[in-house]
Formats: sequence, C-alpha cells, structure tokens
Amino acid sequence: MTPRTPAARLRTRSRRALTRLLAGAAVGALAGLAVAQAAPSAAAAGDGTRSAVTVSGRGEFKDMRFTVDRTTHLTSQAIKVTWTGGTPTAFAGTLFNTDFVQIMQCWGEDDHSVPGNPGPPRTQCQYGASPTTDRGNWPGNGQDDTRQVFYSAAPTNYGQDDVYGAANPNAPAEVPFKAVDGTVITTNTQNNPFYNRNTTNEVDFARTGADGTGQEYFEVQTANEAPHLGCGLPVGAGRTAGPRPCWLVIVPQGHLDLDGKPYTDHSQVNAGSPVSSTNWKNRIAIPLGFNQVGTNCALGAKERPTVGSELAADAVTSWQAALCPAGKVYGYTQLGEPDTRARLTADGAGGLGFTTRALGADTGTSAPSGTTTYAPVALSGAVIGFTIERRPRAGAPDDIRRLAGTKVESIKLTPRLVAKLLTESYRNSPWGAVLSNRTARGYGWAKNNPAGLATDPEFVSLNPEFAYLSVAETPATDTDLLTSLGHTDTARALWQWILADKQARQFLAGVSDDWGTRVNPYYSTNPDLNPAGAAFDPAHADDYPKSDPWCTVPPGTDAPKDATQCMTDFHPYVTDMHAGALHTRRADILWKSTWDPLANPPAYRLPGPQTVGSRFVITVTDAASAARYGLQTAHLRNAAGKFTAPTPDALTEAAKSAAGKDVAEISPADATAKGAYPLAQLVWAAVRPGSLAADARADYAALLRYAAGDGQVAGAAPGRLPAGYAPLSHGLRERALKAADALLHYTGPGPGGDDGGTDGGTTGGSSGGTTGGGEETTGNGTGSSGTLSGGASGDGGAADGGNGGGGSASPSAKASYDGGEAVQTTAAGTTPDDPGNPLRYAVPAGAALGAAAGLGAPFAGGRRLRLPLRLPLPGGRTVTVLPAFTLPEWLRRPQP
Repeated sequence: MTPRTPAARLRTRSRRALTRLLAGAAVGALAGLAVAQAAPSAAAAGDGTRSAVTVSGRGEFKDMRFTVDRTTHLTSQAIKVTWTGGTPTAFAGTLFNTDFVQIMQCWGEDDHSVPGNPGPPRTQCQYGASPTTDRGNWPGNGQDDTRQVFYSAAPTNYGQDDVYGAANPNAPAEVPFKAVDGTVITTNTQNNPFYNRNTTNEVDFARTGADGTGQEYFEVQTANEAPHLGCGLPVGAGRTAGPRPCWLVIVPQGHLDLDGKPYTDHSQVNAGSPVSSTNWKNRIAIPLGFNQVGTNCALGAKERPTVGSELAADAVTSWQAALCPAGKVYGYTQLGEPDTRARLTADGAGGLGFTTRALGADTGTSAPSGTTTYAPVALSGAVIGFTIERRPRAGAPDDIRRLAGTKVESIKLTPRLVAKLLTESYRNSPWGAVLSNRTARGYGWAKNNPAGLATDPEFVSLNPEFAYLSVAETPATDTDLLTSLGHTDTARALWQWILADKQARQFLAGVSDDWGTRVNPYYSTNPDLNPAGAAFDPAHADDYPKSDPWCTVPPGTDAPKDATQCMTDFHPYVTDMHAGALHTRRADILWKSTWDPLANPPAYRLPGPQTVGSRFVITVTDAASAARYGLQTAHLRNAAGKFTAPTPDALTEAAKSAAGKDVAEISPADATAKGAYPLAQLVWAAVRPGSLAADARADYAALLRYAAGDGQVAGAAPGRLPAGYAPLSHGLRERALKAADALLHYTGPGPGGDDGGTDGGTTGGSSGGTTGGGEETTGNGTGSSGTLSGGASGDGGAADGGNGGGGSASPSAKASYDGGEAVQTTAAGTTPDDPGNPLRYAVPAGAALGAAAGLGAPFAGGRRLRLPLRLPLPGGRTVTVLPAFTLPEWLRRPQP
C-alpha cells in the first residue's frame, strides 16, 4: 500500500470536516426550522397591542407618572389611562376640589410651548362642553370644566390669557376652539356647533385615590365621530401620506392657584380651566396614531356584498381593509341573523351571509333547494358589560371607603338575576308604580321586590361589597339592562341560557326566589299569572320585549299630567350592541328624564352622562364591542355551576361542545365544561353557490381563505382578529378552507339549470343539499340531509332545527382602518420585518450548532458520513438533508 503523503492526509481530513460541517449545518437548520414552525405564532409586529407609553409629570406634578395602554392603530374605542405618584383628590362637599386629573383629545402640530414634550395648541383641544344649566349634580365648580380663563386670584403672569381678557371680571373670556377645517369659535364655546356634553370625550374630573393612583378609560374618536378633530383622515401625498395623527392631553390639577400660589380659600377651590395658560404649562401630551378613516379600496372596484350577524362586524371590518389593496372589495351590512337567513333563502344571489344557525332553522321556515355552503369564520359571544363606580354608604368599612370613585372590575351574575333585569321585575323598573306607601293598581307584586339589582339579596350574596355601596336605583341605573332593538341570535342565546337554569325557569313561571322576589307577571310563562292572558314564551324569543304597559308622569319632574312616559321611555332601546357598549362607556342611558318647560314645544330632554364617581350602567353587548370600549364584563354561571368570563380560552372551551347538522351551534345547556363561557357563539358564513357566478364564488372563497388564515391572527392592525374574538381551532379553520374549495370548484346547476362549472352558475337546482368542509350532501331539497366532517373542535357538527323570527337591520359603524403594514406588504408582494422574537434565530442557530456538532463528531467516535444524507419523517416519508455532491478537485482522494 502506497504511503499517504502529508498533502493527501490533509485533503482527507479537510474533505471529512467539510462533509460533517455541511451535514451538521443542514440537520441543525432543519431542526431549527421545525422548532420555529412548531412554536406558537407571535402577535403581529406593530399591531398596536404593544404600544403603551409612560410619561412623567413636571413642576408640581413631577412625581406623577402617566401610562396610556395603547397609542397606535387606534379606531373609535377606549384606551386606558393610569397614573401613580399623585396626591389624593380632595372634595368640597360633592365637588372636586383639588388634585384631580383632566383628559382631552386634540389635533395639530407641536406648538413648541413645552420643550421636551411636544404637544398641540390648546385652541385645538376638544374640551369645555360641561352643562350650562342643571349643574346641581355636576361635580365641578367655576371654570375648571369650561374654556373660560377668568382669574379670580391675582396672577403674576397671565401668559397668553390676557389676549382673551382673563383679567376682566365683568366679561370672563374663553380660549377659542379651532376646528380642523379652520373654523374658530371664540364665544359661547360650551354651546359650540361641533361638540356638546353628550358627544364630547373629554374627562373633566378623574379621581386620584388614597394610594396616589388613578385610572380612567378614555374614548378616542376618529373623524367619523369628531370631524372637527379629523383624526385618521388621510393627509399628505406619496411616501408621507398617511392617517392624521392626534394627541391625548392630560392636565393634572393640584393645590396651587392659577398664579402658582396656595389657594386662599381652602373650602372651595376654583382650579380654573385646564386650557388656561397657567394650567396648560403642566400639560402632558402623548401622540396617538390612528388607522385610516375611509376606504382603501380602488375606486370603481366591483364590490361583493356580505350581510348579517353583528358578532362578525369588527372582524369583517378589519378583514375588509386587508383585502382591498389585493383587489378584493367586500361590502358589509349589519343585519339580524333571522333576517339574514330569510334574505339568503329568498335570494341567494344577494351574496354571503353571516349567521350562527343554518338556513331553515327558524320556526316556520325551511332551507332553500340547492346547495348551501357553510364555513366557520369567527368565535365570539354575548356579554353583560358594565360601568360601575363605587360610592360607599355611610358607615362603610375603611377598606371600602378608600375605594370610593373607583371602578368595579367584576361582578357575578346568574341566569335568574339576568332574567329579573330582562323582565323588568325590580320595584323601580316600572318607575312610579310604587312610591313610599302608594302602590299602583296591578303592581302589588313589585312592592316587596328589591328596588334594583344592587340591593337584590341574591346579587349581594354573590357580590358582597355591594352591601356597602350606595346606588340611586332608578331606570337610569340598575333596574334594567340596556338592550338593542330587533331580532338576533344573541338574544335567542341569552334566553336559552336562562331557560337552561332550573331556578330561572321557576322564577319565570311565578315561583318567588329565596328572598321573596317575584317576576313581573307580564313576563310570566304561566298563563294563569300573565295579565296578557297568554304565557310569555322565552323558548321562541329572539328579542328583548318590553311587555309591561305601565305609563305615568315620572315622579319629581313637575311635568304636566298629559306628559306621560312608558317603559320604552324609561328603558329605551339602543340601535345595536355596539351602541350599547358605547353608551355604557359614556355612562349615558338615553332616558330623557328631565322636563324642560322652556323648550319649544316643552318636552323631556336628556340629562347628559351620569355623574363621575357614581356611574352605574349595564348592557347586553358583544365581546368585541365590550373590548373595544374597555367595558368590564360579568362572570356568568355556566351549566357546570362555575362563573366564567368571556376570555379567549373560555370561548374556545365552549366551542368544543358545538354540535348539530350543517352548522354547529353552541348551546348554553350543552357547554358543560367547567371553563366554558355560556354565551359563546360560532359565526358561520353561508353561501348558495348555485345562485352566484363563478367570479363571485371565487371572491367569496378568497374571503373565507383569508378569514381562516391571517384573519385568525390576533392583533389591532388592519386585517387582524380584533380583541373580543378567540382564534378558531385548527379543525374549524380546515373546515373553512374546504368550504372555500367547495365554492371555488362548484359544478352544480346554475341559473336556469346551466352548469355552474362552465358558466359560473347560479340559482339552485332541484337536488337540495349542503356543503361544509368541502363535503357535499344531497337530499330532498331541504338542505338538511347528510353529515359533515370537521366540527367545532375538529369533530362533526352543524345546526339542527330551531326557532327564531324576523329581524331588523341596523347600519354598521363606519370603518376606521388604514392600509397598515399587513396591507402594504400584500399589495407590494413583500413581507414585513420579523418581530423581535427569539424564534427567528432558530434556523441560523440550529445551523451553527449542527455545524459544530459535525466538526466535533470525530472526537466523539462518530462514523464516516455517507451521502446523500436523508432524514426519516412521520408517515414513512424521508427528506434529503444533504445530497451527494462533487468535492473540489484539490480535496478529492487521489485515484490509485
């Protein structure tokens, strides 16, 4: 054997080292890729959910720190403002006296008034719409809730306020308000044409607690709600184009007068307007970034209509913005689900409908002939949202008194408690029927009932702190739920939850609860008790009826005898659940409770929002709207006897119980898991492909594909899944994708019996059926035969027969989403930068470690590698990690 030369040995070692290096790198990279793919997906970068900002105060307030929980990708919604390091608020009687916080929204460029903290001019802030009359229950005094800048003290420096006449005691001046269109209001700003006390989002008084902390939810407004601010409107051109930013401005008020000296009168302090120059110098400004208001769709683009469930509204509005730049334009009209099903049944050419039940599930209806394709698109639910602030009773314990004015974060509700609210069974719900020792005829049942929810012994037993809280129990507070008008599957689900509970069923039938509370007989399911002569039938209810015919002149109004109000006046409807959430956030219950004899003609008018520190409003809304406006939500008792909140996990747990043919429904009675939220609902897209042309089916298939893909990634950016939804399970997403395929490849009969596969087809044929998850079943024309695979948790499912009724349409809220990063990259065919997630290093790190392992193999007794190198995969498949290759000539082994 020929001795090997040093050069040959070097070539051999180099060849083996290179082989191991490449093999190890490849295996390591593949392992890293597997880790990265298996890991949970991170939230989208720059989606607005991680945009909290903390800013310190200055001067007198240098120890305070203010945090805003979200500052980018904003739409019309609530954001949370918290602070620490403050001095507890002092009161003069019921009036805010010293050390409180005021918050407002402003527009404009930096005015350079505060170096180091850019902010807008004070003339461009929405503030100063406090009431000009009926200030008896208002917590402010003097000018601190107005734009007036008269100084009652002797200031050493008026700043710019002398321009407005601040020193003139006979003609108090005002800081003008300038709208984004250039209009300037210089006088009577409290009655300006742009905003008033019912529409402004200003926070005149926010309390600092005994521990120096405070919290307030602030409703940010886009140009849709506040055109005079213009936030979110497109501005600029080219690369600089984008939605108009705005500002959140916080003005802390302290214990110094406007001249910077201590107040001479400590009994009642006039803190002065926050937009006065002396208070403005302490302002804290935080930039707010908005999603673009208005459409991002190309002009003249063909729009595909969608219609239906409000539960889908926020998700669809987000998805619309992401799909427009890709050339897919989808309109959305909010409509009650029963009406949606009726419309699709009558005219499948109307497009795609969002529903929680199958066509033909409502009483007295049947499914249309021909194929109906169903796809799950969203998982959300109904909630009981509320704004409740603590007002301790006299003699309350110190731990309760220290929480005065703060918000109650959670309450527990049973089906029977909600039934009491929906049936107007509290004593003060029929306002004026029971007054001290007088009880109206027919209302003896109410005499011994609790005045409202807050004093109901059943409620207090579950929420013991309310034993120490004082609530003005009137129709404006806790005697009813703020509910929406019309017929919806959400209302049906709520009644089904109530009926699934034995105690609630007995209460509706006329059995008193353990404390003697009786149902309002107009809602009794016992016909012998019901004055209407017929039983109330909640099993077939899909609305919130106001059956009690009580009418009266509201006590204490001094209105004439013919100015009566009835139950729909005391407890007015809202247009939809979104409006219910908004009014609950504003603490505005819409009851026109104040008689105005000076009006022309004399009439009842709104009193404005409830007084800060003692607000109490509860509503039935959807989880997305509650999250959007920062509402607290009740924990509801489920079929397992556990109280659960509408968290994503609880929604997902409930969805596992969904069952039925064609469309899987979540039944409150069947959601028996301990962690299941009882009012969770699955939203399905329903399409009749035989009624649509091929291009329309393709567009709807694209929508379903997006909804099942990127549309299930949680986030605030356009195209993402907003808060209030739980991402669909893998099984449900797969089912939606199969339904999209079924739409795309539909070959059934089209219009006039034409072949849908050749001309695009559309109106149903003669063989009824449904498709879901890509499987088509045929039957007798009812569309209810067959079984579908892939249910709520990957199992079978779809809707069984049921009941319902008509519905009422309400317009959807205007969208305020912009293109955003997700949309820009879709249009450009690129992808955004990776988020700062350690998993992005999985592949390169794996390659490096694999290479090191390969090089170290000789020292571990490793055997020589043989190429090609293959890695076995599940299912008997293999993947080639390192193919055979030819080494450079200088590394090749010399041939003998």
